[in-house]
Order: sequence, then C-alpha cells, then structure tokens
Amino acid sequence: MLRGSLAPRGAVVKHASVSPKMLVHTGPAVVCDGEEEVRDLLTAGRVRAGGVLVIRYEGPRGGPGMRELSIPAAMLVGMGLGESVAMVTDGRYSGATRGPCIGHVCPEASEGGPIALVREGDTIRIDIPSRRLDLLVPEDELDRRRAAWCPREPRVGGGFLDVYRRYVSGADTGALLRAPTEEHRLHT
Repeated sequence: MLRGSLAPRGAVVKHASVSPKMLVHTGPAVVCDGEEEVRDLLTAGRVRAGGVLVIRYEGPRGGPGMRELSIPAAMLVGMGLGESVAMVTDGRYSGATRGPCIGHVCPEASEGGPIALVREGDTIRIDIPSRRLDLLVPEDELDRRRAAWCPREPRVGGGFLDVYRRYVSGADTGALLRAPTEEHRLHT
C-alpha cells in the first residue's frame, strides 16, 4: 500500500514485480482520461522513458466498474518502457502485471480525488520502500484546480450503470454498492 498527496486514501502496487531501479521514481505526468486514450498516446510516442503515465476515470465510479488495465501495461513492456515508465491509475491491474504499475488510487478521479487534478508535465514521485505516492504540486495550486474541477461526463450510462455510479463506494472500501441514505435521496 502506498499513500501520499496523490493517494490520500491509498493505492496498491505489487512491489515484487517492480525493477529495483524503479522502486524510487520521479517523473513528469503524461495524463489520459481512460484506457482508450492510452493506446493513442503510446502509439503516437508521447510516453517516453522517465515519465509517469496517469490513467484516470477508470475507478469504480469512473469506469464504471474497474476495468483491468493490463493491456496498457503490456504495451509499455512491449515498447521497451516497462522498466523506465511508471503507470498510476484509479483502475486496477491483473495479478500477472509486472513493472511499476500502481492501481486503486483513492479517492478516484470521478470523486474529485487528487488524480483528477493532475496536469500534463506535473511531477509525480513514487517511493515504494517508503510507501509514498506524491503529486509534487503546491497546495495552493491544487486548491485552484480543485475549485475549477467539474466531473467528467460518463462514457457510458443509463439504467443500472447510473445507479451503480451513484451508490458505489471507493476501491479502498471494496467498491461496494451502498444503500441510498436520506442525504442521497434529497440530492438525486
């Protein structure tokens, strides 16, 4: 488990699969909103050694659900970037994923978590031995971004997906459906 300014409620990494040279990594963010954008970034060569690929809006609410992001992880390895680029997401990876792949970032982007505030080129620091995941942006700048943030329009919706998105808990509490509270009923 990692915690820090980018993941105040936690994130998960399989540290045994991370190359020793990537256990501590600081690099510029390359940001995309969903798995489909990742493929375009990778094939266009926009992800370079030393970077941190941020894939957001793939958490329980944002997906909706938590798609497994093993394809982007495999693409990085196939492109020779598996030991020089870290991936950070509010989505999830399979148990077979290798490399510096950090998932389950909480709170997720769809909740307005810090991952939603990351901009292209922001510096991200990963320190697995110290169990840290930090966005190196001044707090006053994050406050400005937070004030301007608007939830992203869902990629898919309607019916049960809208109900799920409204009542699902974060990955840190199991992505469980919660019964509507009186407060939910008043605001929906």
